[in-house]
Amino acid sequence: MRGAGWLALALIALPTMAEARVTRIVVERSEPAGDGFTLLRGRYEGELDPNDPHNRIITDLSAAPRSARGTVVYGATFAIVRPNDPTRASGVLFYDVPNRGNARIEPDPSGHIRVISGWQGDIAPQPGVQTATVPIAAGLTGPVLQRFVGVAAGSASVPIVGGIVRPVARPLPVSLDTRAARLWMQTADGAPLIPIAAGDWAFADCRTRPFPGTPDPRQLCVRGGFVADRAYTLVYTGRDPQVLGIGFAAVRDLVAFLRHGSRDDHGNANPVAGLVRWPIVTGTSQSGNFVKSFLHLGFNADESGRRVFDGANPDIAARQVPLNIRFAVPGGAADLFELGSEGALWWSRYHDRTRGRGTSSLLDRCRASNTCPKIIETIGSAEIWGLRLAPGLVGTDARRDLPLPADVRRYYFGSVTHGGSQRGGFPLAGEATPPGYPPCALPLNPVRTADVRRALLARLVEWVRDDRAPPDSRYPTIAAGTLVRPDAAAMGWPAIPGVPLPQTALNRMLDYDVGPQFRYADESGVASRQPPRIRRILPARVPRVDRDGNEVGGVPLVALAVPIGTYTGWNVRTAGYGRGGSCGFIGGFVPFARTEAERRQRSDPRPSLAARYGDHAGFVAQVRAAAERQVRDGWLLPEDAARTIAEAEASDVLR
Repeated sequence: MRGAGWLALALIALPTMAEARVTRIVVERSEPAGDGFTLLRGRYEGELDPNDPHNRIITDLSAAPRSARGTVVYGATFAIVRPNDPTRASGVLFYDVPNRGNARIEPDPSGHIRVISGWQGDIAPQPGVQTATVPIAAGLTGPVLQRFVGVAAGSASVPIVGGIVRPVARPLPVSLDTRAARLWMQTADGAPLIPIAAGDWAFADCRTRPFPGTPDPRQLCVRGGFVADRAYTLVYTGRDPQVLGIGFAAVRDLVAFLRHGSRDDHGNANPVAGLVRWPIVTGTSQSGNFVKSFLHLGFNADESGRRVFDGANPDIAARQVPLNIRFAVPGGAADLFELGSEGALWWSRYHDRTRGRGTSSLLDRCRASNTCPKIIETIGSAEIWGLRLAPGLVGTDARRDLPLPADVRRYYFGSVTHGGSQRGGFPLAGEATPPGYPPCALPLNPVRTADVRRALLARLVEWVRDDRAPPDSRYPTIAAGTLVRPDAAAMGWPAIPGVPLPQTALNRMLDYDVGPQFRYADESGVASRQPPRIRRILPARVPRVDRDGNEVGGVPLVALAVPIGTYTGWNVRTAGYGRGGSCGFIGGFVPFARTEAERRQRSDPRPSLAARYGDHAGFVAQVRAAAERQVRDGWLLPEDAARTIAEAEASDVLR
């Protein structure tokens, strides 16, 4: 096996061509990864020609520093797991887009090559995290918006960072003079922004010195401290943006090199040369948004016009990733003023008359270059309730279903939390609340979706490699009466005592005006109006539910076929800023009464567990029948069905 030492021997060669591509790839560490597999970790470098039509769409690329050859240089980390025996390689490469630098990589029993790499240039390099190094467009300025929610009461100052899960430093202000910036306080989303006088806050650290503290461009200080149940919105003029849109090109060029290249400009060998025939890209949540934007902005065509990925699975991705924007926050979500839903959200062409954005689709550019992949989209309830998915299904006017192209399948997981439960099973108390979660009214939703997604990814491989089409799409629609207005009556929601109404938890989609320098159709450019002007609230549709309150119209999950309670893709916050509204994209769970007597005592309209299943054996029998049916219909792999049945047997349902 050729490892890092062998690859390092050829570093004396000089680069030759000035085209945009991977110019150097270096394996820094090689280690065994299970029986018959090797894990390679390293870095690669690439160069981009700002004048190449494939790259011109990258915001601020023309202002980035150039090499002696006139190119823009970037770098990124990578990790690859490959079979040791080339004959075991399936020909399929799975590129798993990291989420905020996080990504697991392990051997694939089917012999698929697994690849991850850095693309988010605002994450500082650190061990175990996939990162990218992108240039700075020095001298450029523009508005920077940052919100602060959930600041501990009485905090003297807070760091000016953005994003969730892995907060990142925001750009430095041009001036520390607060008269050249603005700060507001807000009691709730939708409430007025209350200005805070310039003399009552500072770019400063007040932790050791009272207000106005020690001047610090990376800290925000408020006279008297912060109020815990308020949100603060800061807008200032920032300088020297990173050219974050290069992250798309970095993924494009790496995969193109792994698929077609033999050696880099320095003589380093492609570590999977000759083993890749069918690259497939997958991404979950933020990473799924990346996949949508990657296709939409035309990056599935490499510099030679060849298709990069033959298959794609954007998973639980309701929006685009706001990466190709000056001073972007690609690690955010869908909170107030956060961008990501301003451009195309639909796979077929749709005229966005409501927002005046013209006709577009996510696939316009790859259609023009004949480089579109086959797509399986997997989405769930929390994306509709918490992440504003509805326009992708019914447009911004919510009047009719938008058709899907023949090369796109959509599979909807009803009544699930964002990404499904990590543990699954049949716990009557619901999923345990992880540390750091906000206070929600309902216990957490325990429905797991990873099993079904695993089966669907196997079907995507068959579709790409063998041209064997997967099942027809399964998702709720207006035409079928399974996608309705977002209120309890239209949904058919059962009146469960003590449970909030679902409409209180809907994260409404806002139509933002962020100024004339923003290219809305491309989710790119400069957001010159901050905070954005809210032009209107867009209409939405949500799934109808059955008599138990569980959603209908999606993939037939075992948990919904044999329920132990009402599962929701929404929840209601009970304390702090936003109380009484959406609890993020966290799903809830309301267990059934154990017996009919208990049900009557609670005035619960839903039949009890005993009325449904009789006893524990009856419950297990129904789970077994549903799981075996899912295997037969192609929704579950046999090993996952066996695990589901074992979980039912081990549960405390009717014991």
